[in-house]
Amino acid sequence: MHLQRIQVPDFRVLKDVDIIFEKEFEPPIFPLGSLNGGGKSTLLQLIFILLHCSIKPEQIEFLKNLLQGFKIREDEDKRVLAIIDIWHSEKTIQINFSSYPYFYFKHLLNEKYQNSQLNLKYNDDYISIRQDEISQKIESYFTSEGLLYICDYKQTEELYNNEEETAAILLCHIDGIDITEAEYFLQELSKQVFLAAPATQVFLFLSQECRKLLFRKENDQSNYYLHFEEAKSKLPGFFAYDFVAVELLIEAFIAARDRDFRQAIETGEYGNNYQAILNELKLVLGNKKVNITTDFSGISFTLDKDGETIELYPEDLSHGELKRLSIYIWLKYRNIEDAIVLMDEIEIAFHPDWQYQIISDLKEWAPNNQYILATHSYELCQALTPSHVKEIEPKLIKPESQN
Repeated sequence: MHLQRIQVPDFRVLKDVDIIFEKEFEPPIFPLGSLNGGGKSTLLQLIFILLHCSIKPEQIEFLKNLLQGFKIREDEDKRVLAIIDIWHSEKTIQINFSSYPYFYFKHLLNEKYQNSQLNLKYNDDYISIRQDEISQKIESYFTSEGLLYICDYKQTEELYNNEEETAAILLCHIDGIDITEAEYFLQELSKQVFLAAPATQVFLFLSQECRKLLFRKENDQSNYYLHFEEAKSKLPGFFAYDFVAVELLIEAFIAARDRDFRQAIETGEYGNNYQAILNELKLVLGNKKVNITTDFSGISFTLDKDGETIELYPEDLSHGELKRLSIYIWLKYRNIEDAIVLMDEIEIAFHPDWQYQIISDLKEWAPNNQYILATHSYELCQALTPSHVKEIEPKLIKPESQN
């Protein structure tokens, strides 16, 4: 999978965005830069939620949260949200996500198919078309037009007297494959799109009510992080890399132990998977070692110094070390391969040398992925050719020494 092009005409702060990520470029790592407030994080979240959640009913809530406030203008029959080109199986597949006013579609369908009425119901403040009233004729109409129904949503937070005025329908049109294959393609694509971001980022796919809790007193902010953790559990492709990924590390050690034990049963000799993971992690951390506790409930760190093994505490490891370890373990032991990996502010907590080094790290740790890195780091950008670096307005300002 390779994200080849993204076009966003007008979504929140994003205006006339049109970025090409050349599939022939090596390495397939693309820094995405702008000044603060330019919409880098918004763009990554939009791509992730559209491609990761659109085909999964249990994740549609995150897409509806993202869409709230995306209004179709009165003089338009539809509004394009995003056009995404994916290179897959030696061809380009273009996915066009567009919103239509509910009343426009209702009129169009009722005119085309007599007595095929669309009705609305409300569930947890979200508008949704009653599935039992989408007739086979309407399904046939979508198919004939090459459209997939994604969801319906509320354009505004308030409901007017006429509830239908606030309702919109998000549809997807796919070029490059037959419409009968489109749903399967989106399902496979959803498994190959990942987002990593700091937990301090504001996530548009959380509900507006949830986001408002950040500006409330401490107890309400705690409730925000409960919602945040719940969202992480529902989004397998989402990873927050602020602190060491303890659960991932434990899973990796347990998996290595189980493989060694399985090999012992099959061959009579234990394998070296457990030792291999120890050696790999040592390379990431330099002279520090990480190991799992004997009851597999936690991890520990040690430092070998002057022939003595010294136990380390969390405060003995830098933020940058823990973050680098977390990124490594996430990519390596979640088997993220041939994927589109979106990473926001990856350079936070890294020394400038490590900001430069992270490009080589990604190439080494999971070389078959495409990476799009929202960044402010000149050091990171300098590790690649100028053509790799993509920018959105307002563009980064080069240091005076480089003018």
